[in-house]
Amino acid sequence: MSVLIFIDQSDGHLKKASFEAAAYGAAIAKQFNTNALALVLGNVADDLTQLGNYGISKVYQAQNDSFNHVDALVFAQVIAAVVKQLEASVVVFSHTQTGKAVAPGVAVQLKAGLVAGACALPDTTNGFVVKKTVFSGKAFALVNITTPIKVITLNPNSFGVQTTTGNATVEALDVEVPAASVKILATNKVSGEVPLSEADIVVSGGRGLKGPENWGMIEDLAHVLHAATACSRPVADAHWRPHHEHVGQTGVQIAPNLYIAIGISGAIQHLAGVNRSKTIVVINKDPEAPFFKAADYGIVGDAFEVVPKLTAAIKEMRSK
Repeated sequence: MSVLIFIDQSDGHLKKASFEAAAYGAAIAKQFNTNALALVLGNVADDLTQLGNYGISKVYQAQNDSFNHVDALVFAQVIAAVVKQLEASVVVFSHTQTGKAVAPGVAVQLKAGLVAGACALPDTTNGFVVKKTVFSGKAFALVNITTPIKVITLNPNSFGVQTTTGNATVEALDVEVPAASVKILATNKVSGEVPLSEADIVVSGGRGLKGPENWGMIEDLAHVLHAATACSRPVADAHWRPHHEHVGQTGVQIAPNLYIAIGISGAIQHLAGVNRSKTIVVINKDPEAPFFKAADYGIVGDAFEVVPKLTAAIKEMRSK
């Protein structure tokens, strides 16, 4: 018995959410007094031994150019085969775009129970009970997985990562790569200071900005905070900002440590995509804006007056 953690990578670099998944999987392995193993698919430039700092004892890497682009069907077949080969009983993914696409396929291949969106370690006092978010994060459910192999996807930023000191051993893994059913013709990458899905801080704007010409103050605040920028759906629909910056139930769902909403009323669809943020700050001139009910901190005021002063204050503080 062992715990296998899938380590997601992009352009040869490990994704931030993968370190959290590694620590989570290692904690499960500790519960069962077994080994935490990691699986990396594709060519990676990062030092994989560093995963030992998150509790991983051994990293298996299958280097193949075909793994440098995610094909959910291929990944699911390969990962399921590795699970069988290593006799793993628990498989952990991050609840990211890759994890959400691949984990269900792995569960089908292995006839395993799946909990998607876990937010806490399993309770093993009476079975294998996993807590997960439901109804767009408005409630929780406890799910008991009774199958011999268990598959879990972990909500990003829901498990406190504590690093240790140690180096994982890395072993090359020879796997059979199934024929791909999808052919990638081109890849268009979004450029920016901080990828939205990986950002610890997100600064987001809504219709209260009045037009795309005023977006500079959102970018200025994001720059001084080393944050990613985002927007509400009406802003994306109006083509003020690209759709990949749209956060909400029908856009990108995020869970940063800090989410700053500027000029966003806080419709339920928007809240569903950001309510897992650790801290929410709302800036809006309407004191009745629904977002204030969900906020940890709120500033009632004109964004065109508040935001430049906030940016200047942060700049001054960081210059000292």
